[in-house]
Amino acid sequence: MSETIAHTPTVGIDGQGLKEKLASSAHWTLRIALASVFIFHGWMKFTALEGFAQMLGLSIPVVLLVALAEFVGGILVLAGAVTRDWVTRLGAGFFIPVMAGAIALVHWGQWNFVPNANFPMGGSEFQVTLLLLSLYFVLKGNRA
Repeated sequence: MSETIAHTPTVGIDGQGLKEKLASSAHWTLRIALASVFIFHGWMKFTALEGFAQMLGLSIPVVLLVALAEFVGGILVLAGAVTRDWVTRLGAGFFIPVMAGAIALVHWGQWNFVPNANFPMGGSEFQVTLLLLSLYFVLKGNRA
């Protein structure tokens, strides 16, 4: 009776095995960062639809759609890592019109995220970063 021993990568002096293990899971850092922002902001909109609608000058149905896109998109980006590629792409795709709208309607004209008298909601720096991360996941999917 012969036994086969499964080879598991060992961590060498240079840390190569550990680096490979960590690299295969690195997509989680971007997924969690992106999804957590949108899940949080979507949930906050759900809890105060009327207030957000007034603050942004949008109708309640539009704010509801934005909240759904943010919240469901965040869940899909996370779920996509353990399900199908298209789930990741769809979830991230929900964020693109939301971020384009946020940049155009609220943050356009100032880059720095720090609020000031002219831009009480801050500039577009953070929103552009979220837009680009979303685009990355749309284009790369689970091959991120």
